Amino acid sequence: MNSKLWQAKLAAWTHDPAEKALVLLRDPAGHESGTVRALREKLFPAGVPDDIERCVRRADHWAAAADRPQFGGGGRDAWARVNFAESPILIHPLSGEGFDLGKLSEIDPAHIQALSETHFEELIIADDVRKTALMFWRFGPTLDRSTLPLLWQLLPADTRQPDHTIWAHLDLASAFASASIADEHGDVALLAMSFGPVQDFIAAAKSTSDLWAGSHLLSRIAWEGLKVIAETCGPDAVLFPQLRGVPQVDLWLRFDVGLPAERFADAEWLTEKTDANPLFIAAMPNKFVALVPAGQAQALAERASQVVREWVRNEAQAILAEVLEKAGFGADTGLPCHAQLAEQLADFPEVHWAAVPFSLIALDGEGKALPEQLRLAESSRIFYGNVEKPGFLGSPAWALLTRELAVEGIMLFKPNPGMLYPAIYELLDRVAAAAKSARPFSPLISEGFRCDLTGEAEWLTTDREQLLRPRGQRLDTLWARIAQEFPGLLKKGEHLSALAMLKRFWPRRFAQTLAGLGIDVQRYVVSTHTLALAGALERWIERDAGRADLLPEAKTPVALPRRLMRKLIGKSTETRRLARTLPAWLDAAENEERVARLLSSKEFLGAKPDTYYALVMMDGDRMGAWLAGSEDDYLVRYGDTFHPAIRAVAREKLPSEYFAARRPVSPARHMAISAALNDFALHLARHVVEDLCKGKLIYAGGDDVLAMVSVDDLLRCLLLLRLSYSGIWPERDEALVALCGLAGERQRARLSRGFARHEGRLLRLMGERATASIGAVIAHHQAPLSSVLRELRATEKRAKQQGGRDAFSINLMKRAGGAVHLTLPWLAPGQNWKDALTGDLLDSPAALLLRLMQGFAGKASRRAAYLTQGWLADLPAWKDIGSEAWQALVTTNLGYQLKRQGFADDGDVLARHLAHLAAHMPERAGETVENLLAVAEFLAREGRAGNKETV
Repeated sequence: MNSKLWQAKLAAWTHDPAEKALVLLRDPAGHESGTVRALREKLFPAGVPDDIERCVRRADHWAAAADRPQFGGGGRDAWARVNFAESPILIHPLSGEGFDLGKLSEIDPAHIQALSETHFEELIIADDVRKTALMFWRFGPTLDRSTLPLLWQLLPADTRQPDHTIWAHLDLASAFASASIADEHGDVALLAMSFGPVQDFIAAAKSTSDLWAGSHLLSRIAWEGLKVIAETCGPDAVLFPQLRGVPQVDLWLRFDVGLPAERFADAEWLTEKTDANPLFIAAMPNKFVALVPAGQAQALAERASQVVREWVRNEAQAILAEVLEKAGFGADTGLPCHAQLAEQLADFPEVHWAAVPFSLIALDGEGKALPEQLRLAESSRIFYGNVEKPGFLGSPAWALLTRELAVEGIMLFKPNPGMLYPAIYELLDRVAAAAKSARPFSPLISEGFRCDLTGEAEWLTTDREQLLRPRGQRLDTLWARIAQEFPGLLKKGEHLSALAMLKRFWPRRFAQTLAGLGIDVQRYVVSTHTLALAGALERWIERDAGRADLLPEAKTPVALPRRLMRKLIGKSTETRRLARTLPAWLDAAENEERVARLLSSKEFLGAKPDTYYALVMMDGDRMGAWLAGSEDDYLVRYGDTFHPAIRAVAREKLPSEYFAARRPVSPARHMAISAALNDFALHLARHVVEDLCKGKLIYAGGDDVLAMVSVDDLLRCLLLLRLSYSGIWPERDEALVALCGLAGERQRARLSRGFARHEGRLLRLMGERATASIGAVIAHHQAPLSSVLRELRATEKRAKQQGGRDAFSINLMKRAGGAVHLTLPWLAPGQNWKDALTGDLLDSPAALLLRLMQGFAGKASRRAAYLTQGWLADLPAWKDIGSEAWQALVTTNLGYQLKRQGFADDGDVLARHLAHLAAHMPERAGETVENLLAVAEFLAREGRAGNKETV
């Protein structure tokens, strides 16, 4: 049966050619006569077995119905034909936006067929059906030797509805076919699993290294569970997250599965020697959804649960063994710490799972889905308040799809179980939520003092009597002994529990694991001190300043942000050495006063260095709604997914209610969301934070980003992250490029209509309908990280709640006391992203803040901010005089103030936009203007923007 499963995958992968879109209506022999026939003859010399062929045929029909129900079984007459080579337009699956590729008619059908056939033949591994299937899945979409490597990745499965790729269709058909052939009754099920806890585990941190470790460790745990599915059912069975191209999955394919080494020779995860290596990105979410054999769903879930918990215990035990050896306790298994570890990790991580079989779908004798889905409705009703037709079964879309729609005598489609994927997913989502709400646990008895990192469990000890000793009396504990052995990992007096130990030592453990595979990666941690100094240090590097004679003593070099390291290329040896030692003085508390005097003299840096840095947290808005498709705002209409060449005709021939109906969730939609989040996390988040800004990415897991950044780069970092997440950019971009300082950045990603072109890749992102909110805290480098993190989480929530989502919030934590909170939407009042992108975005709130900051950093005086704060309090209240009058007063007075203090002609424009923005926030109108100016002025102070000091 295992062999049958992998044969079914290969048969499914060769039922349609990858180049189908480029040969349809152009090859007289038909699209199935070329590559498909040649590959099947090589893979199945005796022909595809009948039982597999039946499974693949059904899987193809179900996959087509799930992703494009309007053309599941027909629509081949003249009005519905599209010559993709003549009109190559892709539809973004999440926004409905069209992307015109120009003309592809110069591509000869015979040539692309020969290229495709050769490509797949080279992926065949003789006498190994499993490895061949995995080669097809992993490298089929990668055509390096073609002039169309970018297009190849996004070729559509159906030219009439080019909003999902041929690869998504082949993946889904393969998953349906292999799950069906592996089940005793031919039944398949959707399986959902989640691992946690997430937020509390990540939040327990005393350093940026702890933050990274928590996120990366959870990602690694999720992969251990996913690997059970990938090994048993194939990685294509996982619908969310998408696994193709994820470095951790490639690592498994290379070293565990044993795919040819040359296929990975140029992979960044093999060649990158720093922690810019993508293996260090926490790319795996803590939840997955997979198509599995229904009869094996429970066994797979229980096995995955067991595997992840065993993996956690094994990793922790390996670390503990090393710690005990370093401390001189040897391998005594009778020490209390071993029992503590087993007790503390017994139920970690929390695992929740749910499964829903497709056998709930009622069929007639011909295999068509019946309009009245009694069993499915009965199973779903309890989660919908016992309504007669719950969820998707009561939607206009299902009412339309239950009809066998024929146009001009041509049967367009017949309902089959694939069309009910939305109902199965809805039920799965609710069953999984119910499973997660039940939290059985075993109580953990703790008698002594708790862990210094988590505060939840006892710290590990070799003598339980030591647990009763308070801090300051723990003289010969396990942790006291090894503090000298691991000075970079343990702070003085720290005592850790099993989970805290695993988290703290995980960066070291992970690097050791990679080294065992021959992947030598040097991890570096950029301190908050270094980030605070980064702005002044960048300008010092650009001057190639040197001056070793001013250094009081030599210091061990420290890690710098990647952007600064790149700027050191070509500089003098002295400058390169000094640049990496200067931050070390700030990190050494005993030298701080002496160094501060040196730096404040301006002899070394040319300006007073900054003492503040920024911590940034980003989160995609309404991700649950995006996945569930539970709100119309996140769904495109059926008609919007048609190719423009047939859209007008389809509007005439199809029922109007069908054309206007919202398209429900589909497997391809889930794959598109996952792939977009992967591309953002793996490629664009680090590019923005570390290539375009002086920052350090701590983690990027899909729509979640946590990063440190130099204060002078904060505003452009926020704006670029937001635009990159959606893959959008204004049509007139010269002014924005100049404002963000990108004119000289030749390698920056090019964003357009939900896509990005970056380093030879064409990335499809979330599109203009997807929004994100970002919180940022500006804090002194000596502020306790735990308190800064608390403020950061509150600030990110403020962006979503006070800003109404699609907003950003900045919290300026002044060391002298007090805080400034500024929360703004990304767009000006009355704007939407579609209209805003036709311009230049210069009147967007983030751009206005940037313009104010740069004005204060240039010729303008900071008095404009201080004086405005004085007269704003004397203005009549907004509610007393009305919006228009208040806006006019602010525009006149603020324009006068800005021009008088050096903003020249730009003063009136800035004043008008700021007043308009504030007037649409009636509860905090005056506060918004005041805090806008306060934040802009603070960001422009000496040492941050390379400006003069203005008194």
